[in-house]
Amino acid sequence: MTVPKEKPEKWARAGAPLSWSRKKPSWGTEEERRARANDREYNEKFQYASNCIKTSKYNILTFLPVNLFEQFQEVANTYFLFLLILQLIPQISSLSWFTTIVPLVLVLTITAVKDATDDYFRHKSDNQVNNRQSQVLINGILQQEQWMNVCVGDIIKLENNQFVAADLLLLSSSEPHGLCYIETAELDGETNMKVRQAIPVTSELGDISKLAKFDGEVICEPPNNKLDKFSGTLYWKESKFPLSNQNMLLRGCVLRNTEWCFGLVIFAGPDTKLMQNSGRTKFKRTSIDRLMNTLVLWIFGFLVCMGVILAIGNAIWEYKVGTRFQVYLPWDEAVDSAFFSGFLSFWSYIIILNTVVPISLYVSVEVIRLGHSYFINWDKKMFCMKKRTPAEARTTTLNEELGQVEYIFSDKTGTLTQNIMVFNKCSINGHSYGDVFDVLGHKAELGERPEPVDFSFNPLADKKFLFWDPTLLEAVKMGDPHTHEFFRLLSLCHTVMSEEKNEGELYYKAQSPDEGALVTAARNFGFVFRSRTPKTITVHEMGTAITYQLLAILDFNNIRKRMSVIVRNPEGKIRLYCKGADTILLDRLHHSSQELLNATTDHLNEYAGEGLRTLVLAYKDLDEEYYEEWADRRLQASLAQDSREDRLASVYEEIESDLMLLGATAIEDKLQQGVPETIALLTLANIKIWVLTGDKQETAVNIGYSCKMLTDDMSEVFVVTGHTVLEVREELRKAREKMMDLSRTIGNGFTFHEKLTSSKLTSVLEAVAGEYALVINGHSLAHALEADMELEFLETACACKAVICCRVTPLQKAQVVELVKKYKKAVTLAIGDGANDVSMIKTAHIGVGISGQEGIQAVLASDYSFSQFKFLQRLLLVHGRWSYLRMCKFLCYFFYKNFAFTMVHFWFGFFCGFSAQTVYDQYFITLYNIVYTSLPVLAMGVFDQDVPEQRSMEYPKLYEPGQLNLLFNKREFFICIAQGIYTSVLMFFIPYGVFAEATRDDGTQLADYQSFAVTVATSLVIVVSVQIGLDTGYWTAINHFFIWGSLAVYFAILFAMHSKGLFGLFPNQFRFVGNAQNTLAQPTVWLTIVLTTVVCIMPVVAFRFLKLNLKPDLSDTVRYTQLVRKKQKAQHRCMRRVGRTGSRRSGYAFSHQEGFGELIMSGKNMRLSSLALSSFTTRSSSSWIESLRRKKSDSASSPSGGADKPLKG
Repeated sequence: MTVPKEKPEKWARAGAPLSWSRKKPSWGTEEERRARANDREYNEKFQYASNCIKTSKYNILTFLPVNLFEQFQEVANTYFLFLLILQLIPQISSLSWFTTIVPLVLVLTITAVKDATDDYFRHKSDNQVNNRQSQVLINGILQQEQWMNVCVGDIIKLENNQFVAADLLLLSSSEPHGLCYIETAELDGETNMKVRQAIPVTSELGDISKLAKFDGEVICEPPNNKLDKFSGTLYWKESKFPLSNQNMLLRGCVLRNTEWCFGLVIFAGPDTKLMQNSGRTKFKRTSIDRLMNTLVLWIFGFLVCMGVILAIGNAIWEYKVGTRFQVYLPWDEAVDSAFFSGFLSFWSYIIILNTVVPISLYVSVEVIRLGHSYFINWDKKMFCMKKRTPAEARTTTLNEELGQVEYIFSDKTGTLTQNIMVFNKCSINGHSYGDVFDVLGHKAELGERPEPVDFSFNPLADKKFLFWDPTLLEAVKMGDPHTHEFFRLLSLCHTVMSEEKNEGELYYKAQSPDEGALVTAARNFGFVFRSRTPKTITVHEMGTAITYQLLAILDFNNIRKRMSVIVRNPEGKIRLYCKGADTILLDRLHHSSQELLNATTDHLNEYAGEGLRTLVLAYKDLDEEYYEEWADRRLQASLAQDSREDRLASVYEEIESDLMLLGATAIEDKLQQGVPETIALLTLANIKIWVLTGDKQETAVNIGYSCKMLTDDMSEVFVVTGHTVLEVREELRKAREKMMDLSRTIGNGFTFHEKLTSSKLTSVLEAVAGEYALVINGHSLAHALEADMELEFLETACACKAVICCRVTPLQKAQVVELVKKYKKAVTLAIGDGANDVSMIKTAHIGVGISGQEGIQAVLASDYSFSQFKFLQRLLLVHGRWSYLRMCKFLCYFFYKNFAFTMVHFWFGFFCGFSAQTVYDQYFITLYNIVYTSLPVLAMGVFDQDVPEQRSMEYPKLYEPGQLNLLFNKREFFICIAQGIYTSVLMFFIPYGVFAEATRDDGTQLADYQSFAVTVATSLVIVVSVQIGLDTGYWTAINHFFIWGSLAVYFAILFAMHSKGLFGLFPNQFRFVGNAQNTLAQPTVWLTIVLTTVVCIMPVVAFRFLKLNLKPDLSDTVRYTQLVRKKQKAQHRCMRRVGRTGSRRSGYAFSHQEGFGELIMSGKNMRLSSLALSSFTTRSSSSWIESLRRKKSDSASSPSGGADKPLKG
């Protein structure tokens, strides 16, 4: 049967809400799952979830009410709805209802359309998945059923290349011994095939008639999200059989290289492990978001205060003055006192002044963030040609926080390194292989080495494999028993799958690159792994095919950190082969291996010192009787319903003891391209990088030196290896004392033993002189992260330029990130490529996933993803810095223009009897934020730059204002508000003063309400347009079009609203025919507008001019430098045209400054001239940043502390 290619069921639903219609079991939470084969009636009484999935939120009937309900959960939307309701009350509303409802409906509509579009695609995806066809065994006949109709307890037939419909217990397959092969890319991103096997008792059920009679019952764990674990028992024919993850086919997998298989449905629909992992991702908010929410509350409080002031003014005016005019200005019927008039006036002014917080603010922020995300996605310089992988912004809410990162937490393997493993060296029976020596006995470097070892004797060798030491191959050919046993272990102790497409063409599919490298090495040295079955492994040893009986696999996990196999050779001898981490395996060796252990340990330290990944190999002979007894205990442990894994681990621990040492392997994992340069550049940007890795200490330290995190110029590299709480505390204390001793000159008698509180954490130690690094291993870190020591650890670590944590677990990675988040007011970024980095990525403020060799789980959990670590510098220093700059400039301008617009009403209140009369026409109020001023500020927020991208990379100090939150904070907010209020004062009082005495050309009085409104509105639009022109640092055609186009649109709408045409159509709405034309025809009005514009703008221009000359920012200096360079180039071209052409003499000695020879010889010039120059040229220019850092240090430190030394940039 030909199966059509199906589209995968997207894991990307992780961000989608899950809302399945399911009935819960009547007894409450499910404690265990019971499923009986071919018995729907029995299974239905448990009311398990159906296999129908529903990730959509709405249908046609519920969309409008549910979506509106969700949107009004937003405080801003509820606030504007409340204002709309107020405007519908005639006694308090002086504005038409459409001034609020138009922008509100626009925002709600845009959001609703976006939500509806997203939900439509969810519906489409759900329908596609639910309507897939599956063959279900019903009443002894295979019938075609839709996936949604599959139930727990059904038996399903799968065919090659089909997706698995639900979580199934594999019963039988077309392959021998009930084997089948699956691809799990939808679950964990790994594309290599994995093997699953039916238990022997059901593997013979390949017949439909036999399957129809199968009535076994499975009792297992309840639904959970653990992809790699399953614990259950099959009860059948009065016997019970243990079930594990190796017997399960999970929903989302694809059947490969297997003609057919049958499975029993255990979990369906929302209970499947795929869907259990599809929970909603934790929503992350930026610091600007949190600040904006606080500021909006402050503004609302300010709004209430203005309303109260004007309401009191109204009550007083009505009491003192208004009562005299009751004859022709009577109160409304409901108003019976001046106090009540003031009360109504309060609500009227709340309506009028509400534009200080316009609803368009939130929409504009989202549009700008979306634009920034597209810039990241479209960046060709972050596109990996080799993997055809672009950078991807997987969230739009965190872009500006990329410009504020202070701490980066990085995995090592696959993140800093390539995760492409190469078998480099090995130690066998105390002899080290892999180095090549010249005739003088000196170790040859890579470029000096002779030809690689010739493996032509082996027709099955991998031609891509290179090894340089011929003595190892000679030992193999001479039949050295230790060498043979070494490679025999590598060819047997693994979980690699072999595929032979053509005769002699072997393809290995390994679960990890390390394992693939080891099996490939054994293959080339004559021990070729050919094939496996559930019970056998076939190896070609030096050309002879030998089949070993596979008795047991003791699999690897993060706790055991080792893997073993137990095999029986053709002579009947049973042997256990084990490989694992040296920290684990060396403790399990037989005492007779002590002499060999010493030599091997020296080799391990040597390999780790070279940055190689090491594994120790050992074996143990087992007698038949002992093995049979142990196998029985293993079977009992595997049948246990509770604590099964702990019992199995105990049984494994017992047999993996008294091992005989064989040797060790050393695998090279090369650094990714550009890693040292990237780390050097990020360090210059004052970003601290911590490496959190599972590798051993020596390997991690060597990689630290390779990527220039650690340097020989550092004052000290502290290594913490204590095994107890007291030892760790003492080592941390000594490290701090050493730092203080070396910096005693800045201490001025400060006693470090004083207890530091968390608020003073940033001060004393971080101001010490010199550069330090901290290296700490996993067991020491476990103590350091305890509640009573975490502050001491953090103090010490934060004083260091680099921190490396070795042998850490995934949980510890997340705990370290959480610790820094808890006590440091700093933005954290975590970057990794594997499933073990997911918890760290989710914990940090920003998570970055590397799409590398370890699947895509890290990418799926991340906020941003790309394929190489070097792209991080561009993500932060270019996109992050620009996003932060643009968002800050946008917010400053937005609050300024709205205060300038709104506060005019406040001043007008004192001249209109506090009657809540508006200055502007109501159509102008409606259109001001959504037409006249919306597009220019959006253009600035999306496209603006202070310096070009090349300069952002050359001068990493430009990144520091974001870390210090300088561009938008409470101080900057109040400056914007003050400028807006200043503008509003001039905007009202200058026209007011002019109009009091001015006359028209014909001598009549100029002052009338509509003329005044047109003059103030026109002045406002021109002033804010000029202001955004001043604020724009990078002009594009779009900026020009939006700014000048908005001005043109304003005048077009203004003249249209005062035209005869609209008056003829809507005489009640547009009564003031010709007012705009008559007003703007008066020279006095234009002189008033020009005067208002100049007086509003000139102080800003003067302030910026003085600041640029007296106290320039670093970005100002860089821009000035760029202009000078352009002028010099132009002059140079002119001189070249008119200069002498005959001389060939070099001008080198006279045209260059002092060279960087010493820097080059020291090995620090990671970015060559541009990076070196940036570190020198920014010292004087960034003094303002250093001053601010010093102030922060002073405020946080003890009065007697040495706070007069600036922090290192």
